[in-house]
Amino acid sequence: MVESSRKATMGGVPLKYISLVTLTVQNSALILIMRYSRVMPLVDGKRYSASTAVFLNEVIKLTLSLAMVAYETSNSASVTSTPFSFTHTFFSSLSTGDSWKLAIPAVLYTVQNTLQYVAVSNLDAATFQVTYQLKILTTALFSVIMLRRSLSIRKWISLVLLMVGVAIVQMPVPENMVPQKHARGGIEQSEHAQGSATIGLVAVMIACAISGLAGVYFEKVLKESNKNASLWVRNVQLSFYSLFPAFIFGVILKEGREIQRDGFFAGYNWVVWLAITFQALGGLIVALVVNYADNIAKNFATSLSIVISFVASVYFFGLTITINYVIGTAVVLYATYLYSSPDRRPSSNPIIEEEEGRNHEESTTLFNSDHRSQSSMDGSSSEYEKESRRDTSGSPERIPLRASNEYDQRDKRES
Repeated sequence: MVESSRKATMGGVPLKYISLVTLTVQNSALILIMRYSRVMPLVDGKRYSASTAVFLNEVIKLTLSLAMVAYETSNSASVTSTPFSFTHTFFSSLSTGDSWKLAIPAVLYTVQNTLQYVAVSNLDAATFQVTYQLKILTTALFSVIMLRRSLSIRKWISLVLLMVGVAIVQMPVPENMVPQKHARGGIEQSEHAQGSATIGLVAVMIACAISGLAGVYFEKVLKESNKNASLWVRNVQLSFYSLFPAFIFGVILKEGREIQRDGFFAGYNWVVWLAITFQALGGLIVALVVNYADNIAKNFATSLSIVISFVASVYFFGLTITINYVIGTAVVLYATYLYSSPDRRPSSNPIIEEEEGRNHEESTTLFNSDHRSQSSMDGSSSEYEKESRRDTSGSPERIPLRASNEYDQRDKRES
């Protein structure tokens, strides 16, 4: 099943390459659009509320996931099934009995998504992309602490290189924040869009820590669950629980007065809606890549999106090229590749060894994270251990669909 899905084509072009190109474009465009939505000229004198954007992102994710659950239910239903039986099956699939355990990661993902808006408001898109790769480090550390997982020396070296690369990128330069009015690509920006690099850096580092904690906690919940729930059902549950903190703590408590005075959609235009939509779709795209390609290819697409974001930031936003940024980005990209590559040493358990080479990024996406969050932007997830099972011929069986779905679903929330 896995091999046949990776050989699927659309118009003669393998879906593997279509999904990778789509993920690369989505990753690059999402950060650039989010950044521009936070620095563009005010709409009717108003800047849109990040809290409303986070809430609407979860609404869209919930709607899309419900549609996918309905699609799955219709595919499994018999031809003679009645609307009543379809409705009963649909709602029964959503009621797993243990969904309340996802309330904690749902709150964490909501906070992560909010911090991402704070970060892109204060950091250029390229710097945010590079620094946000620290979620690989936090996910690995929480996996060791919470899941008792061991990492090879190669992976520890890659994590050290990752920290070094991010530190090099963040080293002070004469002009830390580029004047926003000097963009060369015809992008009109607000004269008051100048942000604080310190605030942006703190926000993205906290978001990375929360991303790692939420992702590993989510994986722990899935591993301990005995419910046969699909990835879309889990995404429905996560999005549902995310609506409450997004609305109560964000829309009402954090920015309630401003929203009551100016309106829920104050400062919205097509750019804002595009950013929200791209973030919500991130998880779907990550699912396509995981299904039709593999995780190493996904990480390659993510790395390529960093390069694209850098070039676009130079052209559209007037980002100053520094030797620190070039060297630091190169180190981060190499560390990401090194961490994602499977260990070459033999293992007594081939399935666990395979999983050690499949380090998933949230999400964003996503969400996503987000997606997750995912997110909203994809992060590195820890490996999902599974027992080695053999069929009558003595060859290892494929990873069970339920386990694979749960594994991929945790990745989706980063987008």
